[in-house]
Amino acid sequence: MSAAPDAPRVAPGGLRDVGPLNWLICAVSGRVAGTGPPNLFLTLARQRGLFRGWLWFGGRLMPGGKLKRRETELVILRVAHLRDCRYEFDHHVRLARRAGVRAADVERVRQGPDADGWTPREQAVLAAADELHHHRDLSDETWARLRARLSEPECVELCMLAGHYEMLATVITALRVRPDVPRKTR
Repeated sequence: MSAAPDAPRVAPGGLRDVGPLNWLICAVSGRVAGTGPPNLFLTLARQRGLFRGWLWFGGRLMPGGKLKRRETELVILRVAHLRDCRYEFDHHVRLARRAGVRAADVERVRQGPDADGWTPREQAVLAAADELHHHRDLSDETWARLRARLSEPECVELCMLAGHYEMLATVITALRVRPDVPRKTR
């Protein structure tokens, strides 16, 4: 995975730049993720209302979605890997631990949906993430595989989730958001 260049195109905002409410949101998000306030959040929060709208939308996908949290994190990690987005990948490796994603799973995410060890449902979800990334569509065969294992609302959410994290990887890359530094534990 490549790292973003050192100089961000839009610097993460401070309290005055993002406002007290967004600053608080960023600080709490960092504590949850095991970092300081996330650079991505502090960058996006410079557009105050857009940031909160994005948080609401993103929160409906993760952690508030219909897919199992483990599956959600596997999809996010796979998209981040395919997009070569280190920020997104590293951030979600930390979050994925709480959802039951282990180091061996992370390595398998890099290998893809055909790696040994996935459940049939996980394999279908990851194959769909790959197909959405590469073709911006799902074949009828992939859709049938998904529908055999996921409900219709879960399938809609999966498409939205993969697309959302593709978009987010684009923003992170274009704005040159630097990776977050993990908070030191005592």
